[in-house]
Amino acid sequence: MSRAREERKLRRVRQFAKFRVTQLNLVPLVDTFVSIVFFALTTTTVGELAPIVPGVTLPEASVGLNALSQLTLGVGANVTVANRPVMTTQDAAAAASDDPAQPLKIPVLYGELRRMADSLRAARGLAPTQDLDQPLAIQADKTMRFDLLSRFMQTARLAGFRRLSLQVQRSASPDGVEVGTGN
Repeated sequence: MSRAREERKLRRVRQFAKFRVTQLNLVPLVDTFVSIVFFALTTTTVGELAPIVPGVTLPEASVGLNALSQLTLGVGANVTVANRPVMTTQDAAAAASDDPAQPLKIPVLYGELRRMADSLRAARGLAPTQDLDQPLAIQADKTMRFDLLSRFMQTARLAGFRRLSLQVQRSASPDGVEVGTGN
């Protein structure tokens, strides 16, 4: 072979060397698929919604977590704690706070929730100032105003409940498959 021919061949080899695939790494692809399957399996919903407080029409949601067995604060025409009427929603909306440092507090509801929290603390042997690990589910009518909901949540926090959840009603997706329950 002539020298020119060898140089052309070497030049072609160098020019097309960048297009050669030397190795295909499938590990990142497999890791991605495993992650997708893991998240799909862990986010599925199983179980039933807790009993709905009478007189409360819950809003609907398309995703959510299972409802837990927990203490329930129902807000419909009446405000109920553990299915016992405490006051009307109108009275709760009109109630003024008795603590200037906490303008959102609803005194009558606070008293009832505080008695409930103190009872739970005594049953568990906790200190009177210790926060409860007991979840409090709020079932509120879908027509309730958000400012009133924030007052209920703040009152529950002041009474010692730190784990609050908002429950919604299970609904179906447009193709007819049930897609969520919720807290």
